[in-house]
Amino acid sequence: MSVPTKPAMSRPTVYKPAVYKHFHRIAWLAVALALTVIVFGSFVRLSNAGLSCPDWPTCYGRAAWPTAANQAIDHAATAIRPVEPHKAWREQFHRMIAGLLGVLVLTLALLSARKRRYGVLQIIAAAALVALAIPLYMRGEHGIASGLAIIGEAILLFAALRWSNLDLARASALTLAVIIFQALLGMWTVTWLLKPIVVMGHLLGGLLTFSLLIWIAWRATHLPIRLADATRLRRWLIVTLVLLAVQIALGGWVSANYAALACANDFPKCVGQWWPPHDFREGFVLWRGIGVDYEGGVLDGASRIAIQLAHRMMAVVAFAALIATAVRLLRTPGLRGWGTLLALLACAQVALGIANVVLSLPLQVAVAHNAGAALLLFVLISLLARLRTIDQ
Repeated sequence: MSVPTKPAMSRPTVYKPAVYKHFHRIAWLAVALALTVIVFGSFVRLSNAGLSCPDWPTCYGRAAWPTAANQAIDHAATAIRPVEPHKAWREQFHRMIAGLLGVLVLTLALLSARKRRYGVLQIIAAAALVALAIPLYMRGEHGIASGLAIIGEAILLFAALRWSNLDLARASALTLAVIIFQALLGMWTVTWLLKPIVVMGHLLGGLLTFSLLIWIAWRATHLPIRLADATRLRRWLIVTLVLLAVQIALGGWVSANYAALACANDFPKCVGQWWPPHDFREGFVLWRGIGVDYEGGVLDGASRIAIQLAHRMMAVVAFAALIATAVRLLRTPGLRGWGTLLALLACAQVALGIANVVLSLPLQVAVAHNAGAALLLFVLISLLARLRTIDQ
C-alpha cells in the first residue's frame, strides 16, 4: 500500500537583478561619494564660496584653481569677482568630486544596459552629446550647447521609459539623466548668481541622486526583508518620505534665501513673538528674473521670517511622522534596529536645527544638519528598497 506524499511546496519567486557581479560594489561606492558631494556642497554653500569661481566648469580659466590672490590671471572672470583662493578651492574641488560621481553613475548605466539592444550605444551617445556641449558652452555657443544637452537627456529618459528594471537598467539610466541635469543646475547656480530656485533645486537634485543610488545599491546587493504586511509598511514609509522631502525643500529655500537667522537667536519664539509680522506671499515667489546677485539674500525681514516660520511648522509635522514611523518599526520584529536608528536621527536633526538658530548658524552645525537630512533619507529609501512581501 503506497503512502501518500505531501505535494512539494513551491518556492516564492525571487527578484534578483541580473547585473555585472561587481555592480553592487560600484553602486555602494557611488552612494558613499554622493553623500560626500552633498555634505561638501553644503560646506561650500554655507561658507559663502558658491560664487568663488565665476566661470564654469573652469575656475578663472583653470582646471584647478588659483593658489594666490595676487596671482596674475588673464581671464574675463576676474572682472566679475576678485580671486579668493581660500574659497575658490572649495568650489572647484566640489565640482571635481561631483564629476567623479558622474563617471561612476555613467559606469553603472553602461553595465546595466549592456544586455539591452543598442543599450550601451544609447548611453554612450547621450554622454557624448553632453560632453560635446561643455566646450561649446565655454566658447559662448550657449544655444547649441543647450540643444545637445537636451537631446542627450531625451535619449536617456526615452531609454528609461522603454526598459524594464529587472537588471536595474531603467533606474541607472534615470540616475544618469538626473546627474546630468544636476550638473546643469550647478552651472546655473554660478551663472545666475545663486538664484534661490536654482540653489534649492541643486540641493534637491543631489539628494534625489543619492536616493536613487541607495535604491540601486540595495537592489543589486539583494538583501530583502520579507514581511507579511510589507505593502502596508511601504505605504507608511512613502508618506513619511514625502513629508521629509517637503521639509528638506523648505530647508533648501531657507538656506537659498539666507533666512536661517530671520528670527535672530530666538527659539521657539521668533524675534520675541510667537507670530511676528511676516509676508508669505513675497517670501515664496519662486522666480524673480535673471541678473540679480542673490548672495546674502534680497528679501526683507518679513519675507525671511515667513520662510523660517514655514520651515519650523513643517518640521513639527515631519518630526511627528518620523517618530510615528520609528515606533511602528520598533514594534516590527526584525526592524527594531532600523526603528532605533530612525528615532535617533530624527531627534538629532531637530536638535541640530535648534542649535543653528540659538548658536547663530555655526558652520559645523549647519553642515551636520544637511548631512542629517541625507541620513534620514538613507534609512527610508533603504527600507523601501529592501521590503518584500512573503511571496516575492
